[in-house]
Amino acid sequence: MKKVIIAEKPSVAKNIADAFDIKTKRDGYYEGEDYLITWAFGHLLQLYDAKDYDESMKSWRLEKFPFIPEEFKYKVKSDGKNKAIEDVGARKQLNIIKDLIDREDVESVISATDFDREGQVIGDEIFLYFNEKKPIYRILLNEWTPEEVKKGISQLRPNEEMKSLQDAGIGRQWADWMIGINLTSVATVKYNSGSKKILNIGRVLLPTLKIIYDRDKEIEQFEASTYYKLLANFKTSQDEVFEGTYYEKDEEGKDNEKFDNKATLESMVELIKNKPAQIVEKQVEKKKEYAPFLFNLSNLQGYITSKYKGWTSDKVLKVAQSLYEKKYITYPRTGSLALEESLKGRTKKVLDTLKIGLPYEGQICFADHKRIFDNSKVESHSAIVPTYIIPKSLTPDEQVVYNAVKNRFLMQFLPIAEFEETKLITKIIDVPEESLKGVFISKGKVQLVEGWRIVEKFEAKGTKEGKENKDTLLPQVTQDELVEMKNANVAEVTRKPPKAHTEKTLLRVMETCGKSFKGDEKEEGKEESEEDTLKMMASILSGFSIGTPATRAETIKKLKDAEYIRAKGKSLVCTDLGKALVETFPAKQLLDLEYTGRLEKTLSDIEKGKFQKDEFLSMIKAFTEEAVEAIKNDTRVLSGTKVEVPKNMEPVGVCPVCGNAVVENEKAFGCVNWKSGCKYTIWKNDKYITMLGKNVTRQMVELLLKNGKVGFRNLKGRNGNTYAAYLKYVKNDQTGYFNWEQEFI
Repeated sequence: MKKVIIAEKPSVAKNIADAFDIKTKRDGYYEGEDYLITWAFGHLLQLYDAKDYDESMKSWRLEKFPFIPEEFKYKVKSDGKNKAIEDVGARKQLNIIKDLIDREDVESVISATDFDREGQVIGDEIFLYFNEKKPIYRILLNEWTPEEVKKGISQLRPNEEMKSLQDAGIGRQWADWMIGINLTSVATVKYNSGSKKILNIGRVLLPTLKIIYDRDKEIEQFEASTYYKLLANFKTSQDEVFEGTYYEKDEEGKDNEKFDNKATLESMVELIKNKPAQIVEKQVEKKKEYAPFLFNLSNLQGYITSKYKGWTSDKVLKVAQSLYEKKYITYPRTGSLALEESLKGRTKKVLDTLKIGLPYEGQICFADHKRIFDNSKVESHSAIVPTYIIPKSLTPDEQVVYNAVKNRFLMQFLPIAEFEETKLITKIIDVPEESLKGVFISKGKVQLVEGWRIVEKFEAKGTKEGKENKDTLLPQVTQDELVEMKNANVAEVTRKPPKAHTEKTLLRVMETCGKSFKGDEKEEGKEESEEDTLKMMASILSGFSIGTPATRAETIKKLKDAEYIRAKGKSLVCTDLGKALVETFPAKQLLDLEYTGRLEKTLSDIEKGKFQKDEFLSMIKAFTEEAVEAIKNDTRVLSGTKVEVPKNMEPVGVCPVCGNAVVENEKAFGCVNWKSGCKYTIWKNDKYITMLGKNVTRQMVELLLKNGKVGFRNLKGRNGNTYAAYLKYVKNDQTGYFNWEQEFI
């Protein structure tokens, strides 16, 4: 009797066939003596659309929502170009899978989809759709090399044991359907009347947008300020020059080099000119620097996008997925930075294969320690590492990602880098202490053991991305040695605003659900401190995050496609529409990182069997119903959404409330976005303007919209006198309506 193996993709099916030396390929599957190996194309099925349950849902009307089906159903996925018809290829492949399973010589089925929440659902959707009765087993692998495939087949598990993983995957699907379908439909109808643009609302989409919005606001509200530093150059008896920065103790007794008063430092420059100085203290400390941890997906995406131009996190994932399917690296959609302890033997085999012929081969030595192998730091999948199969030919993009993974792996098994950190404290002699309370401090470091950094050196050779080590080297001096004060100057430093988020920093905030670590502010390309990384790992392992490693890149892409954010070089910033959505959207919970983190944590707990899927879905249903009502009852206007101007009308100007056009009709000048609740209207028979002895004209409204105010002479006062004033049309925040205000000229 035979077994049907269902892989997630054709490339993986071929890997399994190769492992068993199966050469016979049929239409949609491989056939061997013991196995029939077929495949899906990712999801072959999708959830019903609202209109599939109810024909009247084809048109979006507010009164029809919230819409939540009593039972969620699946259908063959829609065609990529025409959503109204089913995908022909998906239908054909489903029929092939069904025919293979139903063969009389088939006794059971093996699901060989990816070992994660999404992979589990891809297989289980098919079995539920077929109402499959034959025994189903699960193969759980981290890589598709022949050795691991054979090992996995010998350790199959009944698919029923994956029920918690299935519940988490299906729970995520249904929850995102409820929130996405309902809130996207209602928000689009409510806020986007007159426009064909759909407002995409999602469980992960909006909190991610809020992260970028918050950073944009920090930058916008940042108040620039300046401080001053006193710098001096000293010369030794050997004519070696080094720089020192002046420090004084502040009120708390801490060393401070930042001064607000420039004149004070300038007077010090005159005071210390041509004065002798002395090294009053020399501190030398040896330090160790460990290799950065192995990559998880977010770290790999951050590393590549910050190091190479033109890369996005979505592109990194696609290239890594390609390498995985070609058997060159392990499963990429992981949040772990360590390897399972059971992988020590396999890891040594990979290391012995990869190190052959490297210039630093002699320094590589297998090591068994907790920085590399630690079950407590692994969630579902181990960190991303190479397999023992050496690539024969890679595309340039694949080479970039493969080299990053390989080099990070090799670093773990090279010596720890060591350096000597030196601190010199220099004091000016012959100056009264009350006039010069502080000292000059110089810091520098010297590398003693190159260790794992040798990988970086060879990686940098011949590439534009390679940077030379710019550590400050200090001269060889002894304590109490006299030096000459050569010159001094006052440097002006402007405090810089926070940097806009890049894909690297955004992924980190998503991964840790907004928990801030010092590493977030580090310069692009720099690694986090050991302490920060360990905190981050604990946060990731808790499951409290925004999205998963598999979905974060897609979320960033969706935000760009929805025109909520845009790329500005490597930075990500909100568009006007994105800002308006954050500021106006009434279902504030969906913008709350804590709330979204709890939802993701709940899904993680379902996966571990600690929480029930039905309870989670009840929570989501209640939230969806409340959010739909909040949007329906919202009286504000979403600026940034564009309404088309009627063909027979010429815009008078731009609405100051929502950015749409203001047009003239028989009775008034008003915003074209009135259907969505924009109340900006100036009536032609306005009583206040008439009382002042004037008329509302097109020219007046044009000037008002252009300048924010319009000037008049010969306005009639209550006492009969005439005067000149500017008129402004100002919104009353309590009523939502506009009133006139005067500013005398």
